[in-house]
Amino acid sequence: MPDDLRDLVIVGGGPAGLTAAVEAQRKGLRVTVLEREAQAGGAPRHCGHLGFGMLDMGRFWRGPRYAAALRDRAQGIDLRCGHAVTDLRAGGRVAVSGPQGPYELQGRRVLLAMGIRETPRSAQLIPGNRPFGILTTGALQRFVYLQGRLPCRNPVIIGTEIIGFSAILTLRHMGARPVLLLDEAQRVQSAPLIALGARLVFGVRALAGVTIEAISGEQVVEGVTYTHGGAQHSVACDGVIFSGRWLPEAFLARQHTIGVNPATQGPSVTADFRTSDPQIFAAGNVLRSVRNSGQCALEGRRVARVIAGDLGRGA
Repeated sequence: MPDDLRDLVIVGGGPAGLTAAVEAQRKGLRVTVLEREAQAGGAPRHCGHLGFGMLDMGRFWRGPRYAAALRDRAQGIDLRCGHAVTDLRAGGRVAVSGPQGPYELQGRRVLLAMGIRETPRSAQLIPGNRPFGILTTGALQRFVYLQGRLPCRNPVIIGTEIIGFSAILTLRHMGARPVLLLDEAQRVQSAPLIALGARLVFGVRALAGVTIEAISGEQVVEGVTYTHGGAQHSVACDGVIFSGRWLPEAFLARQHTIGVNPATQGPSVTADFRTSDPQIFAAGNVLRSVRNSGQCALEGRRVARVIAGDLGRGA
């Protein structure tokens, strides 16, 4: 097999991508995983709460421990961190930007497993200045769990999906005290018991039906102005954390003929993860809004078996 030809090129080294790689190698495929971050493992690397590994590993771990287990299982696989795929080309070729410059790989099959991202403040069209202290939950978790630093001590959290409440735990882990959770949706997006627990245990209220009017501050965040119940309010804070409103990392699909599903904003696939290009598959959270890491890992295992079968290695 030529040096630049693989049975399977996987784009993304999170739970779906790494689990698919392990299963594909077990089936005898020559696999390369391309991960743009400096370390593989996906979002669990910087999620300090418990609950990871239950579905796919039978464990109950914190995110970093689970991510480490994923990497351990992928030992011996050609895993290239710091290598970002910039384009999908004809014939299963992928354009890559790596530390030594651009290059191409060709896969008999290609698996898209890039996961999801949160919608940043700019995409939500929130008015106001752009001082330091405006970030997503993912950025907050990277500060805390990867760098051991805290960018703010008394922020407002925008969004009441479960990730917004997990941001409270991240902040409290470092001794910070969030001020409020605000959401433009007409109701809180997590279970009522979770919102009640946040208020009773941590003293953090969650308000829905809110319109964010402005973020104030010149150099650093100083406050948020919002309308709720027909009245305008201002609250002092030193940060604003945008959480939730997940979007699939589907930029490669958008610029390729496979396109995206308008309903999910992820690549369009069949029930066995095939796109309209017979060489390209997709699995994990890149297909839809957020699902837990175990579900994504199990999808990665299933799609690897489909691909192995396609290549005559299905036994």
